Amino acid sequence: MFIKSLPRRWLLASQLVLLSVALVFPEPVMAADVSVKGVRVWRAPERTRVVFDLSEIGQYSLLSLSNPRRLVIDLQDARLHTALDVIDLKNSPVKAMRSGIRNGNDLRIVLDLASAIEPRSFTLPANEQYGNRLVIDLLDKNRKRAEPIVVSKPSLDDKRDIIVAIDAGHGGEDPGAIGARRVKEKVVVMAIARKLAALLDKEPGFKSVLVRTGDYFMSLTERPAVARKAQADLMVSIHADAFRIKSAHGASVYTLSERGESSTFAAELAERENAADTFGGVRQTDDDVNRVLVDLALTASKEASERASKALVRELKPVAPMHKNRPQQANFAVLRSSVPSLLVETGFISNPQEARRLNSSKYQSELAAALFRGVKAYFEDLPPEGSLLAWQAAQKARSQGKIATHTIRSGETLSGIAQRYQVSMQALKSLNGLKTNTIRIGQKLKIPG
Repeated sequence: MFIKSLPRRWLLASQLVLLSVALVFPEPVMAADVSVKGVRVWRAPERTRVVFDLSEIGQYSLLSLSNPRRLVIDLQDARLHTALDVIDLKNSPVKAMRSGIRNGNDLRIVLDLASAIEPRSFTLPANEQYGNRLVIDLLDKNRKRAEPIVVSKPSLDDKRDIIVAIDAGHGGEDPGAIGARRVKEKVVVMAIARKLAALLDKEPGFKSVLVRTGDYFMSLTERPAVARKAQADLMVSIHADAFRIKSAHGASVYTLSERGESSTFAAELAERENAADTFGGVRQTDDDVNRVLVDLALTASKEASERASKALVRELKPVAPMHKNRPQQANFAVLRSSVPSLLVETGFISNPQEARRLNSSKYQSELAAALFRGVKAYFEDLPPEGSLLAWQAAQKARSQGKIATHTIRSGETLSGIAQRYQVSMQALKSLNGLKTNTIRIGQKLKIPG
């Protein structure tokens, strides 16, 4: 009743005041549940990985569009708290990134694409290095599968290169161990790998293959697969260790052991290294397991790996303090291969003094040189069939008029040994009193001069 008695102009004035208050103090909007705190892009040979750092994992969806090519990523109840225009998209199929809000509280991020891709996506929970993540893998749609390096069968005139696959551990989303002053394992081991590759490529009779050629994630099954495709004679996987006790120090060389590790420490180390796939969202499948079992059933590499490990330890000792003076054994997933394989822990990046050395280009060069000498010494002792080193060894024995001795290894044939030393099978059989072409592992054969 009282309001009705007020003059009309007073009612209009009060309504204007209420309206102005509403404009100054709008109705509060509910805060988004998910915050996108950062975006990172990693380029690999056949894919590009886009990683969104999230405050927590929420609902999302992907939509591929054409004319023009785009990938639309919708995140429910999310807000962007980072800049998209500063992200390095060089050498990737992504031309630009942009964002907007839709349906009031959802975040839409659009990737403008320069080429066709096949998107794959998954989320990863927080770990020791990163928080929650949404990972989008953009597989190159027209990607060409890497062709294996063709190595011809040995002949009397064949002098092929010995191929050494060099695997720099970790990479991309997986930094590996992080030491004092934020020294990252993935950076250190890549530097050593490149230096070792350069030394091998300068040496007549050797050729290097870098398993990881840049800063990107590779699974533990992809790494030995690269060595197999390259028909490598040896794979050396390079790492830098970490341990909860900062005083731990020294280099180690490991070969594969499925039945037991050399020590409790070796078991812990293998467990940590084998967990690397969790950084990239890899889930081991039955196919992965079957492939590993086939490799192990076919492998003739264990003896070769052990002999090579001794050569590397011998050459590392004068250069680096050794954590163990003998080769060690552990169940490293990356070593499960038909290619003879070693894992070298170059030192403890968790040790401040050792981290400083490992981050030094001079020390990296010294380590690479020691690894090179070890690899070369191993192959000079046991050169592969048809290689330049095998030919040189045969020539040297003949020029000196010596009768060389050859110890049979798994997979070797009498005809192959005859080709390697450039002698006839009949002369080989006659000198060794062989009536058939059958030979056995460990048997010693005299080689005619």
